[in-house]
Amino acid sequence: MPIKNILVVEDSPTDRQYLTDILSNKGYTVETTDSAEDALVKVKQLRPDLVLMDIVLPGQNGFQATRMLAKDDATKGIPVIIVSTKGQETDRVWGLRQGARDYIVKPVNQAELLAKISALG
Repeated sequence: MPIKNILVVEDSPTDRQYLTDILSNKGYTVETTDSAEDALVKVKQLRPDLVLMDIVLPGQNGFQATRMLAKDDATKGIPVIIVSTKGQETDRVWGLRQGARDYIVKPVNQAELLAKISALG
């Protein structure tokens, strides 16, 4: 299934706008939110083809939200790519264990992001 609709979960307005610009310029439809709690609601409402999830968020973190999405029968088929400043190998492994399909370290390389999205579609 080709990826068309993407939910960006990012609390930094600068990073959120950067990701939105990259994706919109490539023809993706982008929705955004700045919290994990809101993301859990929006994923069920919008049924995006992909979620780009930050880790460091106010309230619940992205690891927790990714785990909840992966365990919920209604959302477990929606892939999550973690996009975070947390660049340690242990962070990447933990993110994948929570159910993420991939992991990108900020600052985001546009070509890498688009290649990873394309690989999922």
